[in-house]
Amino acid sequence: QVQLVESGGGLVHAGGSLRLSCAASGRSFSMYAMAWFRQAPGREREFVAGIIRGGSSSYVADSVKGRFTISRDNAKNTVYLQMNSLKPEDTAIYYCAATPRVGSYYSNGEYSYWGQGTQVTVSS
Repeated sequence: QVQLVESGGGLVHAGGSLRLSCAASGRSFSMYAMAWFRQAPGREREFVAGIIRGGSSSYVADSVKGRFTISRDNAKNTVYLQMNSLKPEDTAIYYCAATPRVGSYYSNGEYSYWGQGTQVTVSS
């Protein structure tokens, strides 16, 4: 099992940047593929970015391509989401998720473990 705790959310003006962190506790963090999802009010939770277990490959949603970057530090049991050029439509609660499966996954249902979320608000 793994427990996930997100941090780094907040209020930022459009065009600004934030870096989210997700600290994992438990066993064998490096054996989990990780991802970030987000959920805006009245909308379904959506995939933002993912990274495979070893960290050599990552992938992002088209809506954030070129602006967001996911990375991980297995020595620190932490995954990051660097968000640049933020837009008001990026406003949402951002969730960290983990799966012990090998590969790349874009669906909520593929992930077994979730954090409590961190709020990101982008003002225009």
